[in-house]
Amino acid sequence: MGENPAKNHYAQLNQGEENEMEIFGYKTQGCRKALCIAGYFLSCGALLLLFYWKPEWDVWANCIRCSLEEADVVLLRTTDEFRIYSRKTVTWISVSALIQSRLNYPATAVEDSIFSKAIMKPSLQVKSIQVQRIRYVWNIYAKQFQKVGALEDHHTCSAIHAKFGSGLTCNEWNVRKVICGPNTIDVPVIPIWKLLIKEQSVKLHRLVESHNNIMVTVCRNKEGDSCFQELESHHLVPGDMLVLKEGKTLLPCDAILISGQCIVNESMLTGESIPVTKTHLPQADNFKPWRMHCAEDYKKHVLFCGTEVIQTKADDTGVVKAVVLRTGFNTAKGDLMRSILYPKPMNFKLYRDALRFLMCLIAFAAIGMIYTVCVFALNGEEAGEVVKKSLDVITIAVPPALPAALTTGIIYTQRRLKKKGIFCISPQRINMCGQLNLICFDKTGTLTEDGLDLWGLLPCERNCFQDIHSFPADHSLPWGPVFRAMAVCHSLIVWEGKIQGDPLDVKMFEATNWVIDDSSGHQIEGQGSTHATVVRPGPKASSAPVEGVAILHQFPFSSALQRMSVIAQEIGGEQQVFTKGAPEMVAMLCRAETVPLNFESKLLLYTAQGFRVIGLACKSLQAGKQSTDLTREEVESDLTFLGLLIMENRLKRETKPVLEELSAARIRSVMVTGDNIQTAVTVAKNAGMISPTNRVILVEANKIPGSFSASITWKPLEKNKPEDYRGLAKAMGLEPRSPRVFTSALPVEDDSPPTTERRIGLALASGQYHFAMSGKSYQIVAQHFRHLLPKLLLNGTVFARMSPGQKSSLVEEFQKLDYFVGMCGDGANDCGALKVAHAGISLSEQEASVASPFTSRTPSIACVPELIREGRAALVTSFCMFKYMALYSTIQYLGVLLLYWQLNAFGNYQFLFQDLAITTVIGVTMSFTGAYPKLVPYRPPSQLISPPLLLSVVLNILFSLSMQVFGFVVVQEQPWYSKTDIHSACLSVNNHVENSSSISSLGLRGMRDGAHGQTDNGYKSYENTTVWLLSTINCLIVALVFSKGRPFRQPIYTNYVFILVLIGQLGVCLFLVFADIDDLYSKMDLVCTPTTWRISMVIMLAVTLAASFLVEEAVIENRPLWLLLKKTFRYHSKSHYKRLQRVLEQDSAWPPLNETFFSDSVAISVEGSMGGHSNPTFDSNEDTL
Repeated sequence: MGENPAKNHYAQLNQGEENEMEIFGYKTQGCRKALCIAGYFLSCGALLLLFYWKPEWDVWANCIRCSLEEADVVLLRTTDEFRIYSRKTVTWISVSALIQSRLNYPATAVEDSIFSKAIMKPSLQVKSIQVQRIRYVWNIYAKQFQKVGALEDHHTCSAIHAKFGSGLTCNEWNVRKVICGPNTIDVPVIPIWKLLIKEQSVKLHRLVESHNNIMVTVCRNKEGDSCFQELESHHLVPGDMLVLKEGKTLLPCDAILISGQCIVNESMLTGESIPVTKTHLPQADNFKPWRMHCAEDYKKHVLFCGTEVIQTKADDTGVVKAVVLRTGFNTAKGDLMRSILYPKPMNFKLYRDALRFLMCLIAFAAIGMIYTVCVFALNGEEAGEVVKKSLDVITIAVPPALPAALTTGIIYTQRRLKKKGIFCISPQRINMCGQLNLICFDKTGTLTEDGLDLWGLLPCERNCFQDIHSFPADHSLPWGPVFRAMAVCHSLIVWEGKIQGDPLDVKMFEATNWVIDDSSGHQIEGQGSTHATVVRPGPKASSAPVEGVAILHQFPFSSALQRMSVIAQEIGGEQQVFTKGAPEMVAMLCRAETVPLNFESKLLLYTAQGFRVIGLACKSLQAGKQSTDLTREEVESDLTFLGLLIMENRLKRETKPVLEELSAARIRSVMVTGDNIQTAVTVAKNAGMISPTNRVILVEANKIPGSFSASITWKPLEKNKPEDYRGLAKAMGLEPRSPRVFTSALPVEDDSPPTTERRIGLALASGQYHFAMSGKSYQIVAQHFRHLLPKLLLNGTVFARMSPGQKSSLVEEFQKLDYFVGMCGDGANDCGALKVAHAGISLSEQEASVASPFTSRTPSIACVPELIREGRAALVTSFCMFKYMALYSTIQYLGVLLLYWQLNAFGNYQFLFQDLAITTVIGVTMSFTGAYPKLVPYRPPSQLISPPLLLSVVLNILFSLSMQVFGFVVVQEQPWYSKTDIHSACLSVNNHVENSSSISSLGLRGMRDGAHGQTDNGYKSYENTTVWLLSTINCLIVALVFSKGRPFRQPIYTNYVFILVLIGQLGVCLFLVFADIDDLYSKMDLVCTPTTWRISMVIMLAVTLAASFLVEEAVIENRPLWLLLKKTFRYHSKSHYKRLQRVLEQDSAWPPLNETFFSDSVAISVEGSMGGHSNPTFDSNEDTL
């Protein structure tokens, strides 16, 4: 057991990661195992099924606690609120056949390798477990399970080049292959016979099978010499050296590029068709792990599994090489597949309440069982009959069709969404869409057009801004540093005959009228590279004194650095650096004497009008330096400021109407963007997120230099008149070509007029204010002012310069305030936020994106209200189905218990008719009702355990009980009633009718002498006929009453199929009531009753229908009545954000305008936890210029 089994019994798996779990060690005990096997047989498999549902019980029953080192079974438990258990068996992998001796295995014996630390001596075995398709091996030194299938994170940049640059040895490769397993993302298609078939598994299988078997070239190290070898991709292991050849290549793994350059199409994963440039990992000689050294830029060196390399550029080595980083389900694509195969459970009240609802029905059934046992036992029935009747009660009280009925509603909603171009890979989230009350929107490509229009160029010479150059203009842009910057500072490529790349880069380059020479093999003087991209003057270009310019090296755009740079050389000229990026960032990298003094005011002038502004800079390089030898820090320093590129980013046509619709429905809209904060505020105002009468308050947080504390300031942004801007624009030579409304935001000076202060005070008093903050300020607030964050989020509308991790963190913080958060973005840089939101909507042209639960084929936010409408309709349909199923089972349950009192029951065909002909058909067709086209300013209830819903169910149960008991009792008081003679009613009526000579008018000709000879199976009685007919038609009544229409679903009469079904079922039921066909009555176990009694039953049903309908419409659906009751009893919402709103309404000191607060010296570290789902693939294209 070890020295301290209690201590070594427990550990954490994937500590600090999204899929963090607790792991416990257990050892199987023979006697316990034998007892459990006996229990399986004695319980006819019921115990085995219970253990399947409750794996922790299985482990506790079969095993005893032990240390993880000795364990042969481990029990895993998630660390989230759900605490889900799973059981895994420890397996042993033998490598003895591959390693004959220690001397025979020098390469893998490197002490810092997990492979050497996992091999136990002298058995040469590896202890492993597999959790959610990821293999973990036991580290015999660290005494813990560690993930394999990925290169260790501790390697430095130089170590990766040195250790793996020449490839693995055959011996090393064999050992890694056995321990890591095959490099495949295997999504098995579940067999139909398992009854768990999911269409999604078929689609996922097709999605991943394409790259499971690709022929690749690897480099092998044989006795110090490198040789190339071709093999199938499923044989790849971490550390293998891939050789990327020219032409298109599908990547079967994640790999680090260590030589050359690649252009990659990542649309398979991100939905973005823009090619991405990947550069090789630098050979930095330091002690930092490679990922820490590269910071957020490490993704620029990583090629991701499932993406396509469309172009390679070799360096002076002549070969493009990459080291395999991750294989199989450890890859970025594998991680996405696992997130789909093993989705994070959703803590939705509806699903929690559903379980409680079933528990109530089971308790209800238990009462019925006790009643049944008492009644039948006291009447001397056989024990077998008592057990059978008791078990019948459970199947009646707990409706088995409930899950199927609820699933049917979701499927119909999913189909309706698909017809509208919205695709869903997580159907259970559809109901959650009905509760959304806050939507976060990305700006570029979501609220605004994806493409940008070049509006103007503001060049800078000798520390001063020059006259603006407008686009399009009559005269071409003159040759000079600014022109060269626009021609070369981009990452564009020619792909399939067209210039491809970032829309901003495309517009900028097209304005020069130059072309990209995509022919390979350009020899550049002084450079070893023969694959430089060359740009040349096009046919329409103005004359230039050069033949062309070669782009020697790129430092791709980084969302963390907010810039990109290139090293370029005029053919026959000198090398120069060109940088473009966020103006504030570019200005910081420039020599102070080259930046104009009015830089900030000019920048504010354009950003406040909603323009997108890009800063340009350059510098010359010393001759004789290889471009590949320069670091980014050396290149991007001491630059000369060249000017500002001004681009117009227009709102999409549907943006403003959609945001107005959401606002009218009291659904908050928040902008989360990587753009400049002034641009974002202006776009928010133009889009209608911020009303013209509302105030905007800029929240700025900064770290205090030389200390661990920080400061936070609230500055109001003043709304200037349009005339002021037009005058200023005219003075600066900036007259817009078309009329524009300049709604903008500029800081108010401390000596602002009293009228302004009064206006701001009034706006703040009425709560009509919005906070705007940058990603940097958000990060500092999260670290140093954690207590202020909820208050800021309550009125935060604009979040600018946000990184992908910060976007995810923001969504999670909103969720902590009990908001139901939707996220709408482009599916690439927003993927983390799309995954953690309650409903993530990716705007992509692809039919289905694995990056987001919902994907819209049309890149328009019009899909957001559509999804909310359908979500609300689906949620209401779920409640309708719950209520109907509860009433249907209760009606049948009450009817059976009434008949049990006389030792009677419903017949088999009676049960069959109610279950199949009535309930199943209703369950299928009730969900056909579509969503109501208008969004109302309130949401449907989110929980089953709510007063209106419970009152509705209870009252309808009482109506049904009253009607059935009334019919049951009153039928026994009828003069024609006989307990023993089931034909007495019609015989007595027949005799009376014959005497009055009116047989035909009563329609009782079916009663013949042979009727007495019919066999009685024990079910036929007047009580049975009465109760069954009343309960059957009562099911139709509750189906009609519970089929809600407005305000969340279309009126019930629009569901033609459902109405026709109800009419047909009612017609059949009335036919059974009034028909008098011997054979039919015999089959259905019905008996003949007088017409007067049949009419009496119809009257009882009509009264029940009127009472149910009146209560449902006048009480249950009477919203003003419930609001009045809430006000009377002073009921307040328990949501965190609602409570906070009430507190802030009473706080006259909030927000503290023009004040600065300072934090304590202690800060909360949130650097590593800025987001929930962080998949490296999707953080690669953040557009924060």
